[in-house]
Amino acid sequence: MRQHYTLSRLYVSQALAKGKDIGLLQSQAHFLGCVMRKNVGEHIRVFNGEDGEWLAEIFELAKRKAKVKIREQIRAPLSVPDIWLLFAPVKKTRNLFIVEKAVELGAARICPVITARTIWKIRMDKMDAHIIEAAEQTERLDLPLALPPQSLVSLLETWDQARTLVFADEAGGAAPAAKALAKVNTPCAILIGPEGGFTDKERAMLRNKPYVRPISLGPRILRADTAAFSTLALWQAVSGDW
Repeated sequence: MRQHYTLSRLYVSQALAKGKDIGLLQSQAHFLGCVMRKNVGEHIRVFNGEDGEWLAEIFELAKRKAKVKIREQIRAPLSVPDIWLLFAPVKKTRNLFIVEKAVELGAARICPVITARTIWKIRMDKMDAHIIEAAEQTERLDLPLALPPQSLVSLLETWDQARTLVFADEAGGAAPAAKALAKVNTPCAILIGPEGGFTDKERAMLRNKPYVRPISLGPRILRADTAAFSTLALWQAVSGDW
């Protein structure tokens, strides 16, 4: 139903079903009325990350309040490949870029990882809001699960060894990314280090794990956000839903 793609699209937290009335957030009411200039009787699209996408009709709209009635499902639920992105937090705007691109590229989970050289923090409320915004804009039907930050050591201690952990090793001595990723099946996770890179101790700890696959991203040192984007794109191209 491509004719619906021109309609505004919003995330809601409530369960969706035909005939149900849904109250929108104050910010969403402002967006519809003041930004998009919508009126009562017009339609939008809504999704909640679980029930697919639905056509909804606006039946109440004010500056701080809006309600819609769910009319019909226009897209069934669709999941993404089982690929996770784990990254060491960097500067604020770069964190947002990483999260945005992870949503666009179909990551199923996103988790900040604290390494020895991680010096930046990440606000989970901002991360959650950015995930929703990116999902709204990219026509994604589900939302990746955002996990709270954890240390690299604790991550590895509790790791499910059935999931391959790919890490970009800027020190070299690893197979080229495209060739290595073509041999990795789901479930899989990608780990990107901090701006200063992994320490020798961390690198040795990772390489000693039987489920870890180091990869090389080429002869140039990439920024952390570029590395995350590049590795996810390569994985989707050779093993994902591209």
